[in-house]
Amino acid sequence: MLDKKLLFLLVIMFLFSWSSFSQENKVKKGNEKYSQAAFIDAIDIYKKVAESGYRSAELFERLGNVYYFNANYKEASKWYNELFKENTTLEAIHYLRHSQSLLSVGEQQKAKEKYEQFLNLTRNDEKISLDAHEQLLKASGRYHLTPLEINSSGVDFGNTIVDNKFVFASTRDTISMFKRISAWDGLAFMDLYEAKMKGDSIIGKPVKLKGSVNTKYHETTPAFTKDGKTMYFTRNNKTPDGKSNPKYIRLKIYRAHLKNGKWTDIEDLSINNDYFSTAHPALNKENTRLYFVSNRPESIGQTDIFYVPIHNNGTLGKVETIANGINTEGRESFPFITENNELYFSSDGHYGLGGYDVFYSKIYEDSFGSPLNVGTPINSAFDDVSFAIKKHKGYISSNRPNGLGHDDIYSFVETKDINDLFKSKIYGVVTNRHTKELMPNTTITITDVNNKVITTIQTNEQGYYDYEVDINKNYIIKATKLGFDGDDVFSKAGENEREHNLELTPHKKVVVPGDDIAKLLNIIIYFDFDKSNIRPDAAVELEKIVAVMKKHPEMKIDIRSHTDSRGNDAYNLALSDSRARSSEAYIINRGIDKSRLKSRGYGETQLVNKCENDVFCSEEEHQENRRSEFIIQE
Repeated sequence: MLDKKLLFLLVIMFLFSWSSFSQENKVKKGNEKYSQAAFIDAIDIYKKVAESGYRSAELFERLGNVYYFNANYKEASKWYNELFKENTTLEAIHYLRHSQSLLSVGEQQKAKEKYEQFLNLTRNDEKISLDAHEQLLKASGRYHLTPLEINSSGVDFGNTIVDNKFVFASTRDTISMFKRISAWDGLAFMDLYEAKMKGDSIIGKPVKLKGSVNTKYHETTPAFTKDGKTMYFTRNNKTPDGKSNPKYIRLKIYRAHLKNGKWTDIEDLSINNDYFSTAHPALNKENTRLYFVSNRPESIGQTDIFYVPIHNNGTLGKVETIANGINTEGRESFPFITENNELYFSSDGHYGLGGYDVFYSKIYEDSFGSPLNVGTPINSAFDDVSFAIKKHKGYISSNRPNGLGHDDIYSFVETKDINDLFKSKIYGVVTNRHTKELMPNTTITITDVNNKVITTIQTNEQGYYDYEVDINKNYIIKATKLGFDGDDVFSKAGENEREHNLELTPHKKVVVPGDDIAKLLNIIIYFDFDKSNIRPDAAVELEKIVAVMKKHPEMKIDIRSHTDSRGNDAYNLALSDSRARSSEAYIINRGIDKSRLKSRGYGETQLVNKCENDVFCSEEEHQENRRSEFIIQE
């Protein structure tokens, strides 16, 4: 989980009020005595300062944040861009917010770069491995495997069921010529077979599919449309020189049609190419999308999973790659799509037990969930491929030892739904940052890392919220409420329970004569050692005061400067007085009438902590006393 230090105050908007009452009366009378109220909008002040040419990481951060939480991503990205130009050290959450803002305004490449930087700042490779191992253990033990009686002493793998027939690939009639090439390249002289089924049982002797599907080359991995009349399958292809050299085998997906009990009219699909392989077809429930595996040029690994839309007339659309970390630098193969729109596939590039392991990913409208290893006994230290499941029953192929042949098909029963392993509870309470009161009826928005809203819920009367999400996905949790600045947190994948307590800051705060603008607007004036001139960073802070006073011409300010206890008392008094007058001169020079200002140095006479003469204190403690105050006058 991200450290809670990543949570910080957003832009604060304050209400200033004053009247003719004395400072002594203000505590007793409170807000009710100040009917003449003026409003100081901090964000307006910051924007005026920034647009006047002054640069400050704090200004840009606050401007970016307030627009981000109000979903004005165009302005948010503008000010975050300025923030990142400041070359200051930023917390990881800033990279995430900037990424989302950029994505929302169409700058996908920049958004991707910022998100990758965010991941680099939060990534812990050792923890990722531990989390993956823990998930594998949780997923294990949910299956009972049984080898099929139809397995031969050769190779049997792949499966699909159509019209009460079990269809698979086998070398049973070509054992003497059998030569294994690789799990990716397929197997020489394999043909497609079918065996009748009765209920869940396979009966009778397997026979070859009728028609022109089986050839002198090998055919594998069939996938059928829901009406059972169209079949997609893999066949090895001649190399461009017209020869079929096993060292340079290319694979293609073909489409066949069932006519009078025979598979004919074989089609070479548009996604194929003589210079790379295309294999392992799989169809979604609606038969509108074809998934497949390829080592086409855009692959990031040895083989990747892709998909392509199937148009009503049978033509194929634009090839798209699977996103969200499904494909790796290794091999992803044998996709299978369930009736519930879930993807199972085999891979040797993700954390697993060895060889090909089977993984699961939930398919969303336009994205894919993070992959989950389905664990043992489906997976082993060997190659486990061609996973298929329906209503908690299915088949898996494997070359694990103690089988009848080189590769065998196993049936299995799933005893616990895999979706149970994907549930993660996000919960927490929302409080008022200042008063610590619970905040009922606060809007909680859960988005993915692309800023797509997953859900919007409300906190209950105790300020509590909870929601179940995908355990393998990262989320951003945002809390917003009218009259308050929002809060957000990055919710990292991998935890069964994710507690995120959020705090809201009131937009406006009632203040009265005697209050210090420096505290309200987070103003800190720094001077060089033994100097009283205004530094460039101090000028940015004073510009906030100028902007406030220009907006409210009735306001009068008393500038008070202080030092720490180190050094001669008289000298500190003179130095602080000089600094206060320098601040006053700067404000006057920016167009504020002198009659509205007064200034004085107090040296070390008004320390705010224990750090008196001869008391040891840290530099941070001394810094608390080196301050400037800007007190509102009656």
